[in-house]
Amino acid sequence: MGRAASLPHASRPIGRTRPDPLHYPLSAEWGVEHQERADAVARRLNGERLVVLGWTRAILLQFAHPLIAAGVYDHSGFRSSPLAAVQRLRHTVRAMLAISFGSEAERERAISVIKGIHRRVNGQLRDDVGPFPAGTRYSAEDPALVLWVHLTLIDSIVLVYERLVGPLTEQERDDYCIASAPVAIALGAPAAAVPGSWRALQDSLERSYRSGVIAIGADARQLAHAVLRPRGAALTGPVTVLNEVLTISLLPAAIREAYGFRWTAWRARLSGWTTAALTTCRRCLPERLARWKAALTPPPARPPASPETRLPTAR
Repeated sequence: MGRAASLPHASRPIGRTRPDPLHYPLSAEWGVEHQERADAVARRLNGERLVVLGWTRAILLQFAHPLIAAGVYDHSGFRSSPLAAVQRLRHTVRAMLAISFGSEAERERAISVIKGIHRRVNGQLRDDVGPFPAGTRYSAEDPALVLWVHLTLIDSIVLVYERLVGPLTEQERDDYCIASAPVAIALGAPAAAVPGSWRALQDSLERSYRSGVIAIGADARQLAHAVLRPRGAALTGPVTVLNEVLTISLLPAAIREAYGFRWTAWRARLSGWTTAALTTCRRCLPERLARWKAALTPPPARPPASPETRLPTAR
């Protein structure tokens, strides 16, 4: 059995002991103008094709949670063939576009499909990993796991957008967190824990790292290898190498080391060249190529967030 690499941690609880007003800005008092502003920021970020490069980072961070790694290892077939990996990516992109740019019916249908997949993913750990003993049950419907997926995805999208497309203000980061919250809650994340500000999101990530639940075991390492170097990678050659280097460069140093990724001066230079090339390419591309087609059409009328998918009001 491979040894799991745990991150340094303290005994602080993951949950909050008291509400933080910045953690709960999306509430019934929100005006239409505020919601439209947040939605506009979300469309801007999610509409960029380049932010897909952040998904790989997010996936590796998600695998760093032993229960998520076990669920994907036991139930996902993307490692079976290059075609399976491509199909999974297509389905993920399609779901993202439906949730971000589709009608209310399309959005609800995409969320329903994801929840249906989650219902089928459950089992138990085969080996001890970090604080979790063998036999620990896992479920993709576990609110804590849904929250971890949400945190890592939002963090990665913002990071890649700012690295490759352009800077964001603190208000825009907050707005992106706010606009993304209803989807996380609809998928099962606890409303009281879903961050409504960038500071709250970073605090949540830090608490998770320090709690000890993030521990990289054998499943995570095998899955990471399959993501970064999928079957048929020889056909894409340099593209695969550049994606791997860029992804590893974006990981927190402790996660990178826990996975066992080597980070050399040569890789750092290659990452810098790749970032510069992608940034230049984005500046030169017309909007119709740089952005998803769905992001170029006017947004459909969307009702305010329902009470079930609002963040709790600060008390």
